[in-house]
Amino acid sequence: MIRSRLLLGMVCASVLLPSGTAQSSKKTKASDKTAGATSAAERDTTGPTKPMGSELATIGDQKITEEELAPLVAGQLRPLREQEYQIKKKALDTLIGQKILEAEAKKKGLATEKLLEQEVDAKVPEPSEAEVAAVYAMQREQLNRPLEEVKVQLQQTLKRAKVQQARLEYQARLREQAKVAVLLSPPRVQVGFDPARVRGNPKAKVMIVEFSDFQCPFCSAVQGTLKSVLGKHTDNVALAFRDMPVIQIHPLAMGAAEAARCAGEQGKFWEYHDLLFGDQGALEKAGLIAKARQLQLDEKQFDACLSTEKYMDKIRQDSQEGLRAGVSGTPGFFVNGIFMSGAQPEATFEKLIQEQLSAP
Repeated sequence: MIRSRLLLGMVCASVLLPSGTAQSSKKTKASDKTAGATSAAERDTTGPTKPMGSELATIGDQKITEEELAPLVAGQLRPLREQEYQIKKKALDTLIGQKILEAEAKKKGLATEKLLEQEVDAKVPEPSEAEVAAVYAMQREQLNRPLEEVKVQLQQTLKRAKVQQARLEYQARLREQAKVAVLLSPPRVQVGFDPARVRGNPKAKVMIVEFSDFQCPFCSAVQGTLKSVLGKHTDNVALAFRDMPVIQIHPLAMGAAEAARCAGEQGKFWEYHDLLFGDQGALEKAGLIAKARQLQLDEKQFDACLSTEKYMDKIRQDSQEGLRAGVSGTPGFFVNGIFMSGAQPEATFEKLIQEQLSAP
């Protein structure tokens, strides 16, 4: 529940249309479901039940293969495979910890529990009077009893918490010394991107594919983080932009997405992209044209491009492909195919990027 609330605080939400259904440009009532976008021909690479290309059904002489089915179910399977990964990761971390403790205990000729009692528990100090008083002050209303009546209970609870924390820290130190290499990989989805909308080296080892909405405040908020990340990894990390205008709650997002594509015709996609996110209060047509003037674009060409809505189908295609991949909020990201939702802090991006840079 807490994780869900935090996630909703980092994404722009909307009602999602089923995969393959064209979106209406009319403003509709927003719901609390989230909407995001992914990109191009994607395939879940976490391992289907049969090898890719294997037959699943036949209709006369016609064959239906796993490879043909995969794009249709990738979006529904991604959350399930992410859940499977998290369960395995948690269990693996527990198992690694147990084996490290067993190895250390064996080295010292002790039972595992005896090792913890000797190396950790015995070194944990008793809670101070000030610590007990502080905890009591925070829980006074719930306890509804004088301090003297609950003091022993609070001391015992605090001691157990200190011991537990000390054991975790001890285990973490042992793990660092053991040089553990985790080979379990998170689920990945192959996502394509438009080479014309890539910021940085298109052959970078790490490609971040962003699915975004120019009217979404969380999409705007994360732009500084993305620029900082790219600045730190000039040659090794690149960013690709894909459209996901959440028109149900952002009625000006589609027009802004079209305008950015029109600016791209004149080689100014990223400059226009930055102006849109830098001034989300002026996304009506007059504001879009003003931004084009600011970049000294050919105004006649730009206006003609906007008026014909020539990029609407391509923008919708981005959105539909995103829905099939299972993205449910903007901004949504795939870092080398690993999904990350919402306007995450820079440290979260950095952790995943470093993992990908250090991968063979």
